[in-house]
Amino acid sequence: MRNLIRSPLTWMVVAELIVVAALIVVVWKVIGATSDALASPSVSAPGSADDTSSPLPDLPLTGPVGPHGPLPGLNLDSAFWRDRLEQLNRDQVIFEKLEWRIIHNAMDAARSYIETVVLPAIKQAEKVRGGGLVP
Repeated sequence: MRNLIRSPLTWMVVAELIVVAALIVVVWKVIGATSDALASPSVSAPGSADDTSSPLPDLPLTGPVGPHGPLPGLNLDSAFWRDRLEQLNRDQVIFEKLEWRIIHNAMDAARSYIETVVLPAIKQAEKVRGGGLVP
């Protein structure tokens, strides 16, 4: 037991646990402080709204839009979020196509390198050794 207390590893583990506990407390306080700010009286509960054909309800804007743009805060306009998500999906498709082209070009380059450089060198080395599996 005495060796366990004298070991630096034990104190490092204890210090690590204290740091993690402190971080958990800080995160708990931050999340607790922001949860009160996120509650908005203009947003009703999900079950209380009338069912419409749109999956996203049309919520009223929280404030007037000034000449310099909307006020800071969470935009609750469903049309705004539909436009942003459609743009995000379009960008995702573009990135997937670009990724697909990069991967296939890399595969083609590797295949070409193997066929034009590696395999001829192996065949040449097997011929020089005198016997190999090459006909």
